[in-house]
Amino acid sequence: MPFHVMKDLRPAVNPDSLQILTRISRFLIDEGVPAYLVGGFVRDMLLGRDTADTDIAVAADALATASGAADILGARYVPLEERLGRVVFPESGRYIDFTTLEGGIETDLARRDFTIDAMAFELNKALETNFDENVLIDPFHGRKDLHDRKVRAVRDTVFREDALRLVRAMRIAGELGFDIDAATEDLMRRDAALIAGVAGERVREELLRLLALPGAGRRLAHLGELGLLAALVPELSPARGVEQPVVHVWDVYQHSIQTVAALEYVLHEADWEHAGPEVLAMVPWSERLGDHLDREVGHGSNRRTLLKLAALLHDIAKPQTKATDTEGRTRFIGHPQQGAAVAAAVLERLRFSNREIQLVELLVRYHLRPTQMSQEDEAPTRRAIYRYFRDLGDAGLDLLFLSLADHLATRARTLDMEQWRQHTALTAYVLENRFAETPSAPSRLIDGDDIITIFGLGPGPKIGELLEAVSEARAAGEITERQQALDLVRDLLDNPAPIARSRPPQGEK
Repeated sequence: MPFHVMKDLRPAVNPDSLQILTRISRFLIDEGVPAYLVGGFVRDMLLGRDTADTDIAVAADALATASGAADILGARYVPLEERLGRVVFPESGRYIDFTTLEGGIETDLARRDFTIDAMAFELNKALETNFDENVLIDPFHGRKDLHDRKVRAVRDTVFREDALRLVRAMRIAGELGFDIDAATEDLMRRDAALIAGVAGERVREELLRLLALPGAGRRLAHLGELGLLAALVPELSPARGVEQPVVHVWDVYQHSIQTVAALEYVLHEADWEHAGPEVLAMVPWSERLGDHLDREVGHGSNRRTLLKLAALLHDIAKPQTKATDTEGRTRFIGHPQQGAAVAAAVLERLRFSNREIQLVELLVRYHLRPTQMSQEDEAPTRRAIYRYFRDLGDAGLDLLFLSLADHLATRARTLDMEQWRQHTALTAYVLENRFAETPSAPSRLIDGDDIITIFGLGPGPKIGELLEAVSEARAAGEITERQQALDLVRDLLDNPAPIARSRPPQGEK
């Protein structure tokens, strides 16, 4: 939904924030400290957006000022950097950052990155005039760029001064629904390679914020056009121009980006230009699934954002596994397994946590698994569904939707609706079986002590294998009682063949 610049800005300020700003203003007047509202807070007021953070630049020691403000507000003071102090309100999650002005306010604004963030209000005058537009300090015409819905660099060295701004520009454009100014795009193309020199944890934060936005697939495509995606994830570059079997409408690179866009479509986040409402209507969806995908995984990440990242990386090993068989068919044997290792290396470089890496690695490794549970239009067996969730856990839910997105991004407008109906029906059936389970796992029919006592075995991995075989048979509906479980163990022990675990075939799609 487009944002509109407001003439009367007071209603755009959260009432609690307005009260706090008034108290801070009185405190700073008493201290004789000039202060300015700056940055994103001003931008968001002009757009009528609420924001959890406030930026105040002071002509004084920011740390001492923040500490004093925290005392009078009954909030928590957090020193962050030499010229940056934070006042935190734990109950609301809001915070105020105080920075020390270096030079006058216009000098400070001239050091900022984008014109829409290079505006300010003198705090006292803003409160006295009810944020009248005539007291807005706007040396770089940021207000006009808000009206024109443009992200424009303040100067041509902004990206060379901090290359993270290359991704930040795209993220801000995505958040606001703005375009990036053409001259700024030229600067981004020129300086794209510099992003490789930015610390991985800083890139991770901006990338996650970008992926959290609806329409992130389109923004990733735009990053690709500017040369930034290849600089961020150079492992994707070999995928450009790698042709796939005739069923695919795109090469591996474009397919990877379109899979993210298609995923947002099946997750009901954004439209997708290659499919309409009749295709989406077949996709099973529920509030329960939405809640599952919104669960936090790491700092700043949830299952939804990491699923998008897995969609981008799911075919990353196709270039090195491409081969042609004796009949002239193109194959990518082993690409999920190799791709999982490559994806893990990418995320390690970007300083993702072990938990985040393990989830994405699992999704890439098994991204072909959902369609391997059954043949053609047959429903998967209870045993197959049990094995699927045994191997994937809750990630099995996420993977069902990656599989749907992969299907759509393979065929796009050449989609066979009967095949799509079968795929969505498979997804619905697996979900129904998963959610039909009782909230807590049923008690075991037998345990390890039973096997040791009754069959005279010693502790060891064999016990776990036997218990797993019993659990699988129970899930398949083949046994329901304790004696049947014991009979199964006896049969397995009488048969010296190893107890098999399912191993999905190596993918080549």
